[in-house]
Amino acid sequence: MSTIVLLTVTGLGLAALYFLVASGLSLIFGLMGVLNFAHGAFLTVGAYGTWWAAGHLPGAGSTGWSFVLAVVFGVAVGTAVAALVELALIRPLYERHIEQVLVTVGLSLAMVALVRAIWGADARPFPRPEWAQRTTSLLGANVPNDRFLLIGTAVVVLVAVLVLLRSTRIGLVIRAGVENRTMVTALGIDVRKAFTLVFAVGGAFAALAGSLGGVYLGSISPGQGTSLLIFAFIVVVIGGMSSITGTAVAAVLVGLVQQYANYYAASGVGDLSVVLLLAVVLLTRPSGLSAKVA
Repeated sequence: MSTIVLLTVTGLGLAALYFLVASGLSLIFGLMGVLNFAHGAFLTVGAYGTWWAAGHLPGAGSTGWSFVLAVVFGVAVGTAVAALVELALIRPLYERHIEQVLVTVGLSLAMVALVRAIWGADARPFPRPEWAQRTTSLLGANVPNDRFLLIGTAVVVLVAVLVLLRSTRIGLVIRAGVENRTMVTALGIDVRKAFTLVFAVGGAFAALAGSLGGVYLGSISPGQGTSLLIFAFIVVVIGGMSSITGTAVAAVLVGLVQQYANYYAASGVGDLSVVLLLAVVLLTRPSGLSAKVA
């Protein structure tokens, strides 16, 4: 029983990490039609921003509220980078999808190379709060606390996105702009600012995933964002390219399947199982589990 509990909570923690990355992807594609291959770079920026802040920013560190300050700094840097990317590179290419792909792929490679040039290619130990390094007994299983941190953060992000899109004026403007951008613009509303906000929010979620992913994995490396981005794309496709709730469900499925397969079969089989799950969903439901925005 304890093994089942540990595998389940660990799988949900991994699912939460995937969701934090995939939620930004789903938002940006579902509301803006931009397939952002540079999303993993925002994750890397957030992770390294948090790591740098913990060692250099006054008041920031790896304990208590000082770690929260380091995470806030990393997320702020990731958000700023995402907003700048939208303003400088994505905004002129909204109707040119092939160019979007080329630009975001090139940007991803360039940003990873920049991080590697500054801090090297080797993985670096990530500052982890003392609480996150402890375990909590749950139904006989000693579960690492960082799993609960990830799960709780993912739930908060999911609720916040749903409230933003369904219950706020900016959410109404964004959804209206998606349906008929010309009409909304004619009403005197600058849809471009709303789209920049969406891109920045997506970057913030990726940066947050980078910060908390460092806690989960114990280290960070320049290519970490790229590897997590692959599973995030799988989650988005399974859940439905435009659905946040579908993305959340798909993240849970992927995280649990991967964790159980790795344990009960062999290490590495989990990745294969996720690909097989993707194939089954595409064959039976080509549009994913849900095709609705939010």
